[in-house]
Amino acid sequence: MKIAQVAPLYESVPPKFYGGTERVVSYLTEELVRQDHDVTLFASGDSVTSARLVSNTEKALRLNAKCSDHLSHHIVQLQEIAERANEFDIIHFHNDYIHFPVSSHFNVPYATTLHGRMDMPELQHVYNKFPQQPVISISNKQREPTPQANWIGTVYHGLPPDLLKMGNGGRNYLAFIGRISPEKRVDRAIEIAKATGIQLKIAAKIDNEDQKYFDNYIKQLLDDPLVEFIGEVNEDQKENFLGNALAMLFPIDWPEPFGMVMIESMACGTPVIAFDSGSVPEVIDDGKSGFIVNSVDEAIKTIEKLHLLSETNVRNCFEKRFTVERMTDDYIKIYQKMIDARARSGKLNYMNQHLFVQQQIGNAT
Repeated sequence: MKIAQVAPLYESVPPKFYGGTERVVSYLTEELVRQDHDVTLFASGDSVTSARLVSNTEKALRLNAKCSDHLSHHIVQLQEIAERANEFDIIHFHNDYIHFPVSSHFNVPYATTLHGRMDMPELQHVYNKFPQQPVISISNKQREPTPQANWIGTVYHGLPPDLLKMGNGGRNYLAFIGRISPEKRVDRAIEIAKATGIQLKIAAKIDNEDQKYFDNYIKQLLDDPLVEFIGEVNEDQKENFLGNALAMLFPIDWPEPFGMVMIESMACGTPVIAFDSGSVPEVIDDGKSGFIVNSVDEAIKTIEKLHLLSETNVRNCFEKRFTVERMTDDYIKIYQKMIDARARSGKLNYMNQHLFVQQQIGNAT
């Protein structure tokens, strides 16, 4: 297949530090190339890929202090894709709904994986206006706020099996990795550590919009000998950070669409203690790859049960469900269904053709 992968421009592919969406795009792109597909990646100029790279910006926008208008680069990117759309068998977007007004006029198959939360009220307007846009969820729970969207499949994220290896260290601390933000609830992680007397290591990024929250609510909590704030970690550091932990805490307070760090922890053989929200019950096999809890008190009690979980079994849960090969195969099945449906639509006029393809995809999933 000739496949276009379209990434947001805020982070490189793969990202230098934090960036779940761009990391997934990278894993998928490289696996598609490995399987001999002809892949073009539309991403920032500092991306590293074995695919054909097309970019209109020299570096990722988040790291470019000179860029004050991020939208402008995305508009240029969309125009480039529109001009070249007929070069591809399918176009796979990962940049949310920004392309909808443009892609709705394409005569080639395309789909969008939605990587973010779907419970913002404003999104109702978008999916009411664009009910035929083919979209892919990263968990079934993610779909619930927008049932009117044209969901054509769910594909769970996957990692290269050799990316992260099982740890062999002391496993004598708890780990938190992600962003410092109200919904990620690092304060809960700190509370759990203090109650159990187990050291907590925090590897997290602080976005500009979360700086005030950090300064007002979290910074003072770090002044404790049990708490160590490390800051952002890169891919090379992540294996040791997660692999040597007793458990990874995922104390979220929001409808997490997927939670990449959960499967990263599983790949390291490290169990996850996660709060029951969003995709957590779809990702964590309770009592096998970790424990699902509903309160801080329950999480504290769960620490005493970690010895019941085998590092090897935790890793096996990852290998059975969350490898990049499985993720890529799931996407290829969707690509093929869309391409076949487009071929069956024949020479219908554009609008009827578009509706026919969406109907065929809906019937096939």
